[in-house]
Amino acid sequence: MFIGKREFNTPLILAPMAGVTDLPFRVLCREQGCDYTVSEMVSAKGILYHNNKTLQMLAIAPEERPTALQLFGSVPAELATAAKVAMAAGADFIDFNMGCPVAKVVGNGEGSALMLKPNLAYDILARMVEAVSIPVTVKMRAGWDEDHINVVQMAQLAEKAGVAAGAGHARTRMQFYGGKADWSLIKAVKQAVHIPVLGNGDIFTARDGLRMLKETGCDGLMIGRGADGNPWIFTQLQAALAGQVVPEVTVTERFLMMHRHAAMLCRFKGENIGIKEMRTHAAAYIKGLPRAAAYRSRFFFINSLQDLDQALREYAIFLGASLQFADEDVC
Repeated sequence: MFIGKREFNTPLILAPMAGVTDLPFRVLCREQGCDYTVSEMVSAKGILYHNNKTLQMLAIAPEERPTALQLFGSVPAELATAAKVAMAAGADFIDFNMGCPVAKVVGNGEGSALMLKPNLAYDILARMVEAVSIPVTVKMRAGWDEDHINVVQMAQLAEKAGVAAGAGHARTRMQFYGGKADWSLIKAVKQAVHIPVLGNGDIFTARDGLRMLKETGCDGLMIGRGADGNPWIFTQLQAALAGQVVPEVTVTERFLMMHRHAAMLCRFKGENIGIKEMRTHAAAYIKGLPRAAAYRSRFFFINSLQDLDQALREYAIFLGASLQFADEDVC
């Protein structure tokens, strides 16, 4: 399959997640077999107002490419201009957010609120496609609620607007992240459009991914929460797709990745911000391990990379694992 001029064979894609898919994590996921990444959602208005924090979110590392910068907003002209800025920043694709369920975003008529405004959504996508010379993609929800399931119709409008590929999170806005994703809707979209369709929702293991591909016929997989604290899901899925044994992740591998992730955050954002953000990531990495609750509390109070390393060493001893950090991984 192609997205624009780029050819993929069952692509595995890191979904956009606010507070998660920043540059360091995207690089880690690419290293683990992710075929391309999508940034945290970036405000079109923030770009146009030259907000420094927003502009920093446009940074792309050479080793993570190809990557998409995801934009959100509700004003066609603003999004067309923001798309040009994102393209100039080096994006390989521009993704448009029609899936965010957060009240603050929806209250501004953005994100999944656009599932209720098909004409506006079409205008936005058409303007973005016209504004840039790189592929525009879109990520959307199943609909607003169970009484307004319109993802098939919205996908058809997106295709008409010139979108190169679409990802469907098979939940409604009102479900947020609860309940069960309705994969039959992804199948319905795949049967209704000719552009590549990327399945999203409830992919937490390699087995989940294979099952979605089989049940829906989708062209690729977009993985969000299943990758949070678990970038190895891409390695495991690549192995499963190749018919190989799916590798298990050891405690040592998990802790070394936590250390490296923290070191990269420190270098990219400074130790103060990087370590604060790592507190949340750490909880995701240790989910399911013995005494995870106790160490989540421990990680919540770390203030430096040294604090993290000390906690990891102690945790490794408790779990009977060996641990040796690379000397170059410092803030």
